[in-house]
Amino acid sequence: MKGARQMEILNIIQTVDVETQEQLLAELGRRGFSATQATISRDIKQLRLIKELSHTGSYRYIPSDRKSAASSAGRLRNIFKEGVTSVQAAQNIVVVKTMPGLASAACSALDGMEIPGMVGSLAGDDTGILIMRDNACAEEFSSQVHKLLK
Repeated sequence: MKGARQMEILNIIQTVDVETQEQLLAELGRRGFSATQATISRDIKQLRLIKELSHTGSYRYIPSDRKSAASSAGRLRNIFKEGVTSVQAAQNIVVVKTMPGLASAACSALDGMEIPGMVGSLAGDDTGILIMRDNACAEEFSSQVHKLLK
């Protein structure tokens, strides 16, 4: 449930300018997730969300630009354990199957991780595709994900 909630948080902050934890709690509630303020606070910390001044002059949560191999691997593991049902390479494309409604958040998280060999992603409702530079990059990424999920 934690991974699904965190993926939904990433999805929410992509589509709605969220200024406060209370606003985030309300958005999660509208989408069927129940959580406490303390839980949301921990999620914000684990997802490394920061506040940024938006174009409207208010602040909003966004993912931090700070990246490290350890934090990326941990984030990827959390997201994938809870929301991703399968990952499979097909030549230079990696197909990521998720729980319904979570493909966009999964692909967004992956886009922000600077994965070696990844050119871009495209997400539907429960399926995302990652376009990799070549077949070897796709196989390597798929293999790493399977190791993370064990």
